[in-house]
Amino acid sequence: MSENMRGAAGRARGAQISAEPKSPARRTRKRASWWAATLATYAFLAAGAILTVAPFVFSVFTSLKSPEEFAGGDPLSPPSSPTVENYTSLFGDRANFVVPLAVTVQAVAVLTVGQMVCSVLAAYAFARLRFPGREFIFWTYVATLMVPAVVTMIPLFAALTHAGLKNTFAGLVVPFLLGSPYAIFLLRQNFQGVPSDVLDAAKLDGAGHWRTLWSIMLPMNRPILATLLLITVVSQWNSFMWPSIIAPEPTWHVFTVATQALQQEHSDEWTLVMAATVLALAPLIVLYVVFHRQIVRSLGISGLH
Repeated sequence: MSENMRGAAGRARGAQISAEPKSPARRTRKRASWWAATLATYAFLAAGAILTVAPFVFSVFTSLKSPEEFAGGDPLSPPSSPTVENYTSLFGDRANFVVPLAVTVQAVAVLTVGQMVCSVLAAYAFARLRFPGREFIFWTYVATLMVPAVVTMIPLFAALTHAGLKNTFAGLVVPFLLGSPYAIFLLRQNFQGVPSDVLDAAKLDGAGHWRTLWSIMLPMNRPILATLLLITVVSQWNSFMWPSIIAPEPTWHVFTVATQALQQEHSDEWTLVMAATVLALAPLIVLYVVFHRQIVRSLGISGLH
């Protein structure tokens, strides 16, 4: 009996000791460690942000300077007397960026609509329809992501040139119009994550595949669709290699090819070149500002699947 009492007393003392508050010195050290880790994290993120944003800030500063101010002053300093002369020169007789801008907008619009529509339809078919060879066809198509784009450029160029599509708008858009393996893969994974109970209820209500896709699949996957829309627009707006190969004539220059040609023609006028660079970046920044919430939501949803 006494041994049990001693054991109980020992356990009580141990519980009392463990329940005692930590010493002030220990709490201070723990708090200091937390603050040090937090400051180090924010310092690292701030350094990364500066390295990322600095080139864009430099481009804007340079585009707002006159050639004389850029040549005679500090290239990294803000403009003392900002001017938009470089931007107006881009759309005058000196550079004539109206045609490249119009071609780029049309190509991006056609490719974005074509890829989004075809990718959504293909992803729904691979996710919800049953047909022979479905998995084989899907994974074979996705495997093309491992083939470098440079490998297919020469045969694709030869085929389209033989078809008479060199230096045409069709040559710019036809090869990339019918969906994207990456978009189809991502949409298929999200479509498969839609609860079966919801689809069964829609089927009982008489909904066919088109109504199910339009009324259930697309609304429930709006964030990932917005993300893919942004990715498609950015990738096509920044496209350079294929447009420079299939459409070397100035009549069908896209914005990136026109900017590269401007740099070669006016290699000593960096203010003009930077103005073209800023104009190329501005629509992409606006798109990100508009869709950034949907992008964050899509990342969270994708992480749950």
